Amino acid sequence: MADNNPSAGGVAAVDRALSLLVSFKKDDEYLSLMELAERTKMYKSTILRLLASLEHYGLVRRTAQGRYGLGETVAQLYGVYNASFSQADVIVPVLKALVEKTKESASYHVISGKGRLCLHRINSPLPISYQTSVGDVLPLDKGSGGRVLQAFSGAVGEVYEQIRKEGVIVLDGDRIPDLAGVSAAVFNANNDLVGAITLTMPSSRLMPSFKEDVLQAALTLSRKLGYVKK
Repeated sequence: MADNNPSAGGVAAVDRALSLLVSFKKDDEYLSLMELAERTKMYKSTILRLLASLEHYGLVRRTAQGRYGLGETVAQLYGVYNASFSQADVIVPVLKALVEKTKESASYHVISGKGRLCLHRINSPLPISYQTSVGDVLPLDKGSGGRVLQAFSGAVGEVYEQIRKEGVIVLDGDRIPDLAGVSAAVFNANNDLVGAITLTMPSSRLMPSFKEDVLQAALTLSRKLGYVKK
């Protein structure tokens, strides 16, 4: 895999070593040499040399049965990463990209008490748009964002079943007449719901393509937070 997709100006051996690390999937605990060879398309002899270096730095560990898993250094690096970045640095660029593509307003909401709190917001550049602000608290039982947050918090009903199935919902006039919203769920590395991305616009500007745009934005953000789609 690394040889088929080398980094420009990089080191081939490093590419191969990293391809071993990223070959581990969410539900993997330990992999055999054969499984690593199948996933990376590398020779076993090459893999063994790379594993020796990775094991030396604690990036992989070897069991007595000759199987391999991720090592304690990976956990240490994750801890450093988790403590060193602001979620705003991850969320806001995704919202900005969504607004640039659709020209509509994008928000990121989380559950707060019995409502949903707007943590981040990028308003539409168009002259007619629905303006809310960071810090606003909106209802959970109305609007596409609230519906998404409720759906993945166990709410019962046909609309919530649809949201859980598709991960996204398009609603027109659910909270305010002539206001449409498209929302999708955001998950973290533990597959826990952490928030919802919402695109809002006047009903007259609602486009069919917005559903996929929002879904992809939510998936992009989820992946940045460590989520792995099953």
